[in-house]
Amino acid sequence: MKKTKLNIYTRFPNKKATFGSMTTDEKYMSQCIALAQKGMGDVAPNPMVGCVIVHQNKIIGQGYHERYGEAHAEVNAIRSVEDSSLLNDSTLYVSLEPCAHYGKTPPCSDLIIEKKIPRVVIGCIDSYAEVAGKGIQNMMMAGIDVRVGILEKKALELNKRFFTFHAKKRPYITLKWAQTQDGFIDVDRSQNTQQDNWITSPTSKKLVHQWRSEEQAILIGTNTALNDNPQLTVREVEGKNPLRIVIDLSLRLPGTLHVFDGSTPTWIVNGIRNESQPNLEYVKIDPEKELIPQLLHLLYEHNILSLFVEGGATLLQAFLDADLWDEAKVFTGEISFGNGLPAPIIEQPPFQALQFDSDRLNIYVNA
Repeated sequence: MKKTKLNIYTRFPNKKATFGSMTTDEKYMSQCIALAQKGMGDVAPNPMVGCVIVHQNKIIGQGYHERYGEAHAEVNAIRSVEDSSLLNDSTLYVSLEPCAHYGKTPPCSDLIIEKKIPRVVIGCIDSYAEVAGKGIQNMMMAGIDVRVGILEKKALELNKRFFTFHAKKRPYITLKWAQTQDGFIDVDRSQNTQQDNWITSPTSKKLVHQWRSEEQAILIGTNTALNDNPQLTVREVEGKNPLRIVIDLSLRLPGTLHVFDGSTPTWIVNGIRNESQPNLEYVKIDPEKELIPQLLHLLYEHNILSLFVEGGATLLQAFLDADLWDEAKVFTGEISFGNGLPAPIIEQPPFQALQFDSDRLNIYVNA
């Protein structure tokens, strides 16, 4: 955080950008962040952004980035103002620095300058190379009073996927699994047991579907596809299905599995062939090279900002061992298996611990 703030002062030595927060500024920035969240699942690979315009302590306009390729939050907010003459005596609040480049839409910082809005309050800087302070610079050089860093931590958290993607050249990676009271992720399949291996409650299942709707891609391995035959959809909630990715290096999965049903875009990552079918892509990688780096590079090339890993213990542990994860969500149900496949272990305390019905949820953040 300190480095980001120092960059502002260094880049704009002739203008003063004010940091910190006031009660009023925090209130309106909080509304910006709430608006931005409405774009979840629809704006990627763009960031989620919300904007509120205030005149004499009254909101006269608001908007958010609703869909990728369409108008940004600032544009929608300005368009919503009925009396545009009030803009030159208003404050524009926005959760992320207004853009300064031509992409799918013109620069928002130029529009703010054109509308002669005298004061702009920003949640956090956009670290994307095409912006990275340029929007702030443009507005300050035009004489606008720019304040940066209001509810900054919340603004950064809102777009953690976007920032991670551009900083690390890979998607934001969330690991998820459920384990029993005695630490098993699955029954012992070698015994050909018919034992029910469902660990968590219906409430937790619905929450997992909500999480899926917030990510761009979901990943499982061959054994999970064979043993559980998951659909990997968001059928329990409203939202978009993520891209389904299944690792099947030798192409041994039968076409009768749900992942081959053509209901939603799916990749079969394999070591044999490339092939395209309706809603189904066979994506070839080099089986002699490390799997995870190749996969993450493919996702980066396809502008996939986030990956939700719901595989078995082997796949999850591979991400942990490679230190390629950002967040882990681990349920512990109330049942015990007695024996079976041990769950992965994270050697750090949870960032947050929650309770859902009979299930405990520990959330870990990779520092």
